[in-house]
Order: sequence, then structure tokens, then C-alpha cells
Amino acid sequence: MIKNKLAKVVFGSTFLSTMAVPAIALAQAEVSVQIDYRVGVAKAAAAGLAMSVSAMSAGYAQARIGAAGAGTLAERPEVGTNIIVLQALPEVIVLLGFVIAFMIGTG
Repeated sequence: MIKNKLAKVVFGSTFLSTMAVPAIALAQAEVSVQIDYRVGVAKAAAAGLAMSVSAMSAGYAQARIGAAGAGTLAERPEVGTNIIVLQALPEVIVLLGFVIAFMIGTG
């Protein structure tokens, strides 16, 4: 269970941007036969939102993991490999945001 209110907001906005925004943008593009300029604007905004929110969420996660990892390494240096792996995992969020932004932009 997520207890921090900021973490809830970051997780919720990341989930929203990766699930709902691309669906709305792609649904709008498929419904109209004649493409309106507003669809392009909406797709660009959705792609930017997907990329920016995922990058901010990963940065927030890496900041928390880095702070905890530094403290852990000071006490137990043998877990260095685990800390490096945990520090690299949030980058997947950024990669997924980039892929979704690319899919929105080219769709």
C-alpha cells in the first residue's frame, strides 16, 4: 500500500498517462475520416504528457532509491549490486513512456 501522498499522485499520473491518454488519442484519430488539426494537437500533447510524466516519475523513484541505497551501502557494502539494479529499474518507466509517445506520434 502506498502511504506517501506524493507517491500516490506520481503513480496515478503515470498510470493515467500510460493507459488513458494514448487510448483517447488513438480513438480520436480512428473515428474521424477527415483529420482535423485538433487531433494533431491532442496527439502531440498526449505524447508530451506521456514522456514528461514518466520521466518525472522515474526521477522521483530514483531519488528515493538513491538516498536509501547510499545509506544501505554505508552499512552493508556487500549489497552494492542489488542497489545498482534497483537504481536502474525505474529507467524502464522512461523507456515505456518514450515508446508510448512514439506510438502516439506516429499513429
